[in-house]
Amino acid sequence: MINIVILAAGMGKRMHSDLPKVLHQLAGKPLVNHVLTTARGLSPGVLCVVYGHGGEQVPARLAAPDIQFVKQEPQLGTGHAVQQALPFLNDGLPTLILYGDVPLFKLSSLQEIITAAGTDKLGIVTINFDNPTGYGRIVREDGKIRTIVEHKDATDAQRAITEINTGIMIMPTAKLKLWSSKLSNINAQGEYYLTDVIAKAVADDVEIVSAQPEFEWETIGVNSKKDLAELERLYQRNQADALLENGVTLLDPRRIDIRGDLHCGRDVTIDINCIFEGEVTLEDGVQIGAHCVIKDAHIAKNCHIKPFCHIEESIVGAASQIGPYARLRPGAELAEEVHIGNFVEVKKSQIGAHSKANHLSYIGDATIGQRVNIGAGTITCNYDGANKFQTIIEDDAFIGSDSQLIAPVTVGRGATLGAGTTLSKNAPAEQLTVTRAKQISIAGWLRPVKKS
Repeated sequence: MINIVILAAGMGKRMHSDLPKVLHQLAGKPLVNHVLTTARGLSPGVLCVVYGHGGEQVPARLAAPDIQFVKQEPQLGTGHAVQQALPFLNDGLPTLILYGDVPLFKLSSLQEIITAAGTDKLGIVTINFDNPTGYGRIVREDGKIRTIVEHKDATDAQRAITEINTGIMIMPTAKLKLWSSKLSNINAQGEYYLTDVIAKAVADDVEIVSAQPEFEWETIGVNSKKDLAELERLYQRNQADALLENGVTLLDPRRIDIRGDLHCGRDVTIDINCIFEGEVTLEDGVQIGAHCVIKDAHIAKNCHIKPFCHIEESIVGAASQIGPYARLRPGAELAEEVHIGNFVEVKKSQIGAHSKANHLSYIGDATIGQRVNIGAGTITCNYDGANKFQTIIEDDAFIGSDSQLIAPVTVGRGATLGAGTTLSKNAPAEQLTVTRAKQISIAGWLRPVKKS
């Protein structure tokens, strides 16, 4: 078990935003949330977030019972930030330092340095960059790490070093407290550098070990909107590659966005420019057309979601066909082989097997049975301006085009509503119900003409 401190107090001036940098979103959630997810995978004994810029926005957004929030004010460097967290740490556990704007470190990479450091060593994650400009350099003697020099403080010889500090460190907490108390801000930035504890560890004969992450992209941090956009595309391509490895067909891996968790069965096909948010499951044989947005939904086997559909907090039964241009709003539950066609909206309704609403309809707060046909232009009038009411359409009913069903109302089993019906009373089973006014024709009527 370990302590984890996440440094999330930076101002992020290059973001040009009032929003704290760590709250800017990557793949649909704040940067720091990605770090928290990884940190929780390590089952920490203490989880501490140091915040500063943006006031209380960070703790307000991240509030959780397992997080201890500590404010750093003013912001005087990474060493000063860690000092703010020290009173909350368990001296009997080593402390791992993470960064709220470095979101993609893999759990396996962190586990490697934790294992290497054990309980009595100082561990640091390093990596070799072809162009290390701007990064702190790892200075070794006889292969052993002796110090870390920030780029602005480095000599020309030190700047030629390509091994850099990622910032991820783990060390005995009692030693960290001792070393932190002796940090100095006599440097080009006038800040207290956490990296200065390396030299103090050397002076105390504490062994320093290192590990390198599997992928270079794990170390990438965000300092600007350009960085964030580039990291978003990198993240999405990694997600796409994982889907491809698992057998999903992506018509263009560069044009997919996953902002949550997407679970796919066998023989799933996804066309271009689709967005998946929250928890989405696509079972075997599902086809997703281009330009769909699907959030917190379960799509059962062999469904075909045609282009330009929006589906949110909904369940779609096996072999159903949705769209194009259909919208399933929260609470839509479709059984097997349901057809929802173009410009049909379904909200908080259950639709039975083999039922169809193929054109230009609104179905809200309704329970619809099996084998029901909903004609074009049908509306369930579920709202009286203050309250919502239920519409019930029983099995085998046929609803003619351009009908309005004024809830609460029930259409009986096998009933038929004639086209243009405005239903304000229950329609009996197995009967035709029509509410049209008598048709008349007016002889000699002239259309209006445009006045000059």
